Amino acid sequence: MELTIPLDTVCRIVLRAREFEALIPDTDPDDGSNASDDGAVGELEDDGDNPTEEELRAIIDDLADDEQAELIALAWVGRGTYDATEWDDAISTAADEVDDTADYLLDLPMLAAYLEAGLAAFELSCDGQGQVV
Repeated sequence: MELTIPLDTVCRIVLRAREFEALIPDTDPDDGSNASDDGAVGELEDDGDNPTEEELRAIIDDLADDEQAELIALAWVGRGTYDATEWDDAISTAADEVDDTADYLLDLPMLAAYLEAGLAAFELSCDGQGQVV
């Protein structure tokens, strides 16, 4: 299996997906206290204006259609929906059945872990990719 999507792009998505998954629902939308009073918990709250989500969507939307299908297939292999030997089937199904790749992937609760496991199934990893910014 040879990825057409660059590994560093997948690793950047993994990194940003971890940040996105760390957000918690906004528990107090009318919160008026300062960060030191509430233990800075508000920093992890998803208040709807999320630059990490916007960046993830932009990265995914900028991918070519075949790269988007690969990204979905990689997540599916990582979560066990498909085996690594079924790679071509996973890509074909992703291309045929998923209309909005960013919406679909950002709705996966463990996207970063799925992508990393998918990479591992093909003996690839983000180790050694350096600091992804």
